[in-house]
Amino acid sequence: MGVVVVLSIPLILITIVIGFGCYFLGRYKGRREAITNPQVYGFPAIPPGSVGPKGSPIHVVNKKNQGSSIV
Repeated sequence: MGVVVVLSIPLILITIVIGFGCYFLGRYKGRREAITNPQVYGFPAIPPGSVGPKGSPIHVVNKKNQGSSIV
């Protein structure tokens, strides 16, 4: 019975230490990644020089003429 206690207590302690080490290491890496690569919400931007899908023309609105057409 004493052999079981002698072997299991160090195993439990080592497992707890490894668990805390992984937790703190992962938290450190996650915070560092969040600082260097901020999250961007929304649709990704279209790469420069790419062409949109066929059949969908791009509409450009001129804001200067927008008010004069109402008057």
